[in-house]
Parts: sequence; C-alpha cells; structure tokens
Amino acid sequence: MFTELFNTYNWDEIKQSIYSKTKADVEHALNKITKRDLEDFKSLISPAAADYLEPMAQLSQRLTQKRFGKTIQMYVPLYLSNECQNICTYCGFSFDNKLKRKTLTDAEILKEVEAIKALGFDHVLLVTGEANQTVGVPYLKNAIKLIRPHFSLISMEVQPLDQHEYEELITEGLNTVLVYQETYHKEDYKLHHPKGKKSNFNYRLETPDRLGKSGIHKIGLGTLIGLEDWRTDSFFNALHLTYLEKKYWRTKYSISFPRLRPAEGIIEPKVVMNDKELVQLICAYRIFNEEIELSISTRENENFRNNIIKLGITSMSAGSKTNPGGYAVEKESLEQFEISDERSPKEIEQLIKLNDYEVVWKDWDNVLT
Repeated sequence: MFTELFNTYNWDEIKQSIYSKTKADVEHALNKITKRDLEDFKSLISPAAADYLEPMAQLSQRLTQKRFGKTIQMYVPLYLSNECQNICTYCGFSFDNKLKRKTLTDAEILKEVEAIKALGFDHVLLVTGEANQTVGVPYLKNAIKLIRPHFSLISMEVQPLDQHEYEELITEGLNTVLVYQETYHKEDYKLHHPKGKKSNFNYRLETPDRLGKSGIHKIGLGTLIGLEDWRTDSFFNALHLTYLEKKYWRTKYSISFPRLRPAEGIIEPKVVMNDKELVQLICAYRIFNEEIELSISTRENENFRNNIIKLGITSMSAGSKTNPGGYAVEKESLEQFEISDERSPKEIEQLIKLNDYEVVWKDWDNVLT
C-alpha cells in the first residue's frame, strides 16, 4: 500500500527541499535527456522555476503534442446527488450546511442524460456527495446501468469504496474513477474533515491502491489547491502517481488541478495560487511525465482556459452544472461550488478549433477493449 511509502516522508523536510532548489537545479531538469525524477519535479515546481516559465511552456507543448497530438478531450459532470454525511470545510455539500438535499430519480437521471447528449458529449463524469445509505453502491450500479447505453465513457467521482465494490461497478461499465486526496498534510486533513467517513485519512489515501487492484481502466488524482502549500502537496501527489504507475502499470492516470472556489458556507483558501503558478504546475507535470493526462475544469476563468490549451492540457469540461439536476431537472438548486467559465460546449469547441486543435468527444470505443 502507498501508506507504507508515504510514512517514510516528512512534510516539512520535503517543503524545505523544494524551496531550497536553485536555478541550476531547474536548468538541469529542463535540459535532462533521460527520464526526469522526483528531484527534477521538485525543481520544476520550486520558486526558482518562476523565471523559466517560457522554456517550460515550450517544452510542455512539444512533449504533449508528441504523445497526444493536437487534441483536447471533452467531458461533462453529471451531479446525481448533493446528499452528504461528511463535514468538509471547503464544500457546499457539507453535512452542516442547511440546504435542500436532492438525489435524482431514474426518470430525472434520464432527463439529464437527454440534455447532456444534446450538448454533444459522449464522456460523462458521475458525481455525488458521500452518503453511503442514499447513494451507495446499489444506487451507483443502477445509475450506471441507466446511463451506459448513452455514453461511450463513464467516469465517477464519489465516496471511496472497497475493492470488490469497484469490481462490481466496473462490470456494469465504469471506466474511470477520480479520487482526490484533497491534501497530503495529515494534520491539516483532519482539520478540514472533522466528521464522517472522509475523516479517515489512510482509507482515502489507499483508495487508488484498491482501484488498481480492481483493474480499473483509469485513475484520476489531484489535490484541492488552497488547503495547504501547493508545492508540497503536488510533490506528494507526484510521489503517489509514480508509485501507482509502477505497481499498477496496466492502468492509465490523469491529474486535475482544482483551485478552491467560492461556495455556500466554506472557508477562505489558506494559500492562493496565482495563474502563473498554475501554469508552472501544469507544465511541471507534463515535463515530469509525458504519459499523464492533464485536465482543467470550468472552475478556471475564460482567459486562463483560453491560454492553457497549448501548454499541456489534454482534457476540458464545458457547460458544467455542479448541482443535481442542473441541466434540465432543477436548474436553481445549490451548487457544490461556483463555476467560473460559463461558456457553452459549442463555444469551447470553437475556441479549441481556433487554436488549431481537434475536439475529441469520443476517445475510444468499448469494442476496442
């Protein structure tokens, strides 16, 4: 389990190591011909790398086009429920928020599917709060059965599950699971998750291991940027990725970059990452790992998303609604967080094409596997 490796590292020592990197270290990482390692990644996310943003961006673009071509995959979240048994300081769905709770029925799910298909999507990300009694495995199995005939790729971002539960959902058609550690700072993690199953740091940390053992096609990793020092959190995320790629080498991996966004009743960010720093992080991941898929959501504003297309990103969401029933059923219910880029999928499609990139609505077909 990754927990064993994780426990050999010290947060403060890693942070000090990152912040002590020099320009010579950055240049060494950029000029390296062989595969870059975690020390190189430290250099690329360090403050010393801020002066190397242009060469990092150029290298990131070249490496991305070499592996993925000039393509951007499109996906959309489908929020099935905002019911949640956890208290999380940064989430609008938190148990202690007094809001109207909503879980979609079969008929409502199909109504949402119809609206999403009309937008052109063939890749859907199913999202729920973490309420095992209401939206546990039986509910998720049923939802996937309903949705599977309409989409070629089904992803999921819900509460962590046991290995046998993931295996059941894979049989029904689940392709990808996103599970963000939120922060790898163990003490601060407890502060942000005081109640509910999510407060179990190690259970969440070991979720990708259970996913790898289940034979999932792809695992999505990430941290919630704003809870802790983003550089140190990103190192541990990269450490986690490196461990998983080596152990579960048949599985594909992606990284997302969610920055803490406003929502009802949540905290202010402890750390604010500016746009240049997010570009630095995206480019650092690409230079560190040429195979990894990198995703950006509608949390980011129009200007940022306009300019990030050529710098390493391989997938984007568009037209996202972060409330259950947001596309057709109940458009005014409370969102998990506020989106920033409100442009339609068609507008994003046009933007991508104007950048001389191809829009990919359907990445692969089930017959291929």
